[in-house]
Amino acid sequence: MRAAYNGDPAAQSVDEILLCYPGTQAVIHYRLAHVLYGLGVPMIARIIAERAHSETGIDIHPGAQIGSGFFIDHGTGVVIGETAIIGERVRIYQAVTLGAKRFNVGEDGVLEKGAPRHPILENDVVVYAGATITRRITIGSGSSIGGNVGSRRSVPPGSVITQASSQHELPKNGAAQA
Repeated sequence: MRAAYNGDPAAQSVDEILLCYPGTQAVIHYRLAHVLYGLGVPMIARIIAERAHSETGIDIHPGAQIGSGFFIDHGTGVVIGETAIIGERVRIYQAVTLGAKRFNVGEDGVLEKGAPRHPILENDVVVYAGATITRRITIGSGSSIGGNVGSRRSVPPGSVITQASSQHELPKNGAAQA
């Protein structure tokens, strides 16, 4: 709740955040589901996650690893996959997808379970509305991913990726910028 209060200039009180912010509700459900997932009761964890998804429009797999200070602003349409790793003080906005692009297939033709396939967001990353980050790539600490950007390559710490720069993701002074 502190991350939401500090991260949203429109927030008037902690009570408002607790009762009215779908991102906060989704993260509370995720934290409980994640503990249960780690304790070996994935079905109950998934039920909790799916209930939160139906109530908030935010889909966080209980297997994802999410650090403290995480804030989802607005939230509708956010998807965070099972093997995503999110660092400390990360902020994301509505319609962000942290997803997988390809799935490993075993020799028997069956999809491989549990393989790392979702992105890693290091500390202090901001991902704006509509961005899609797929594959097991790393978004470096302090980076900003602009709205409606589709990022498929890792970026170094301090990068600023916009729609224009995401077409090439060329580094400028050690960081990708517009």
